Amino acid sequence: MNENVDIRQLNDLVASKSNFISLINKGMEQTIVGQRHLTESLLIALLSNGHILLEGVPGLAKTLAIKTLSQLIDAKYSRIQFTPDLLPADVIGTMIYSVQKEQFQVKKGPIFANFVLADEINRAPAKVQSALLEAMQERQVTIGDASFRLDEPFLVMATQNPIEQEGTYPLPEAQVDRFLMKVVIGYPTREEEKVIIRQNISNEKKHIQALLRPEEILEVQKIVSQIYVDEKIERYIVDIVFATRFPAEYGLNDLTNIISFGASPRASINLAKAARAYAFLRGRGYVVPEDVRAVCHDVMRHRLGLTYEAEANNITADEIISNIIDKIEVP
Repeated sequence: MNENVDIRQLNDLVASKSNFISLINKGMEQTIVGQRHLTESLLIALLSNGHILLEGVPGLAKTLAIKTLSQLIDAKYSRIQFTPDLLPADVIGTMIYSVQKEQFQVKKGPIFANFVLADEINRAPAKVQSALLEAMQERQVTIGDASFRLDEPFLVMATQNPIEQEGTYPLPEAQVDRFLMKVVIGYPTREEEKVIIRQNISNEKKHIQALLRPEEILEVQKIVSQIYVDEKIERYIVDIVFATRFPAEYGLNDLTNIISFGASPRASINLAKAARAYAFLRGRGYVVPEDVRAVCHDVMRHRLGLTYEAEANNITADEIISNIIDKIEVP
């Protein structure tokens, strides 16, 4: 009975604190046409206190999306264009000698912001990627002898272009695993593209009004972390993840030869976190199986290793995840 009372209280709390979601969606629509999934994914990553990797061809409003979101939240935004000659110091900062003071001073890099866009992350060498991913994981940066905490909330949105492979440094699997979600975005519809043309050839400049403060996002993150996850939902998440590691045990024998390695424990943790955020966006104080299914592809597609056989037959991680979701019993 207490459980029911708690859930009712959580529902009331979520209902009272989730009003800003519709305002943010309207604010995003001022500058971005379509791309609802992109907007929702950014909000899920932000509310889950995670990071997001976006894959899509150029010109799909990836940069505009995070910039608009930072303006709506009145948060500090920075953009890092990853290039082959970039150094870790260009991301996190470095020590600079001051002639006037006759001592070294810390010059903080662009990582010191609430919203960081790591544009074309696969253009930079591994040591630069590692510097960024370490900051993402540890939420702090060491420059010289001093350590600095990064601002909260802290969201990194990294982008990578799937078309060009020349002069790129693919992210190692262990590093990609640190992203809460990998979201693949596609082209707009015909009608959306017409609206995009109209917006861009008119001389109107959209003024983005701040709706929230960063401190309010931190409060909402605390509420999201209280959203109820039943033991049956936990079991459901574990079954989905374990089916990627031991498919034969779940009657998925045809997947045995096409998965080289299954999802890591981070997949289970992040499925639960993202499902909580998704439930919050839907105004609920508890997670249902549909929430897990809704975020499953984005949370898991970058955590599966595919064999040469899978690649030769053009089998994608998304197809494998769909097979698993269809097979695993829903609680």
